[in-house]
Amino acid sequence: MTLTHSPSTSSLSSSPSSPLRFRLQKPPSGLNRACGDGGAGTSTSPTVSKRKRPARLDIPVMSFFGAETPTPAAAGERREEVEEERDGWYSVYCKRGRREAMEDRYSAVVNLQGDSKQAFYGVFDGHGGTKAAEFAAENLDKNILDEVGRTDGEEMAEAVKYGYLSTDSEFLKEDIRGGTCCVTALIKKGNLVVSNAGDCRAVLSRGGIAEALTSDHRPSREDEKDRIEKLGGYVDCCHGVWRIQGSLAVSRGIGDRHLKQWVTAEPETKILKIEPNFEFLILASDGLWDKVSNQEAVDIARPLCVGIQKPELLSACKKLATLSISRGSTDDISVMLIQLGRFY
Repeated sequence: MTLTHSPSTSSLSSSPSSPLRFRLQKPPSGLNRACGDGGAGTSTSPTVSKRKRPARLDIPVMSFFGAETPTPAAAGERREEVEEERDGWYSVYCKRGRREAMEDRYSAVVNLQGDSKQAFYGVFDGHGGTKAAEFAAENLDKNILDEVGRTDGEEMAEAVKYGYLSTDSEFLKEDIRGGTCCVTALIKKGNLVVSNAGDCRAVLSRGGIAEALTSDHRPSREDEKDRIEKLGGYVDCCHGVWRIQGSLAVSRGIGDRHLKQWVTAEPETKILKIEPNFEFLILASDGLWDKVSNQEAVDIARPLCVGIQKPELLSACKKLATLSISRGSTDDISVMLIQLGRFY
């Protein structure tokens, strides 16, 4: 069989009159490309004669989260890492990935209302910029506590839900693009109230056994996929990653104005009575969980947190982040460890 090259076929992709021919501006460094780095290359046939190039179309670059191209990060946003330690109560370590600015944030409030047995903790994984994560870190705790105060401690899950929804509503009024995943832990009256919206995760060490207290909200989750499709959206897979409307890889979170019809800020909440075998709680962004399993994380952190005179929570946080990076994580990584024994 002899294959004959047809000039008319090869010229289809190179014709100036083709509506498919345009050039995208090169994205700025630090922006992830949608659906991974893979892509089909282009080739030029030697039989095609040179033609005058059509006028270049300048199309504004959009990140795959739907946010406009971010401006260069301020000096404070370009920090490589952030760490904090609070005398055995908790420690947190954040490590910037390949993005230009670190988009993860956290919050920690101890001695709520002057009570050492009450506290609030949160980890926020921003996307499409830092603004949503910053807003949630600054406001979600206040909104949740306001709602809890109105209910006198009853219907705790409903109070947390309205705290999340009111924070989302307030952020959307700011008319800023981007969004954030959230995982929070409220400790009050001997209860551990853990909530999440997105793929940040909370894992409890119960006597050395890892117990996930949250379930990641991803479009691939059957109930999330059904919810999105019933609302008129669609979920598809690109290079192994499931996305809403071919864009966002999480199905819940605060912000995401352009996808708000399908991306809800309503969290899922689990409430447990703190028991003596509750050792510590790990709150972390998916930069950790994409590379490190729940039980692995507990096994690595436990020797530095349990059974020693002076727990080394910060060292445990760093060790977990370093392991994830060694396995190829390029995402921002935030890890928070909370000692639960003092709340029993």
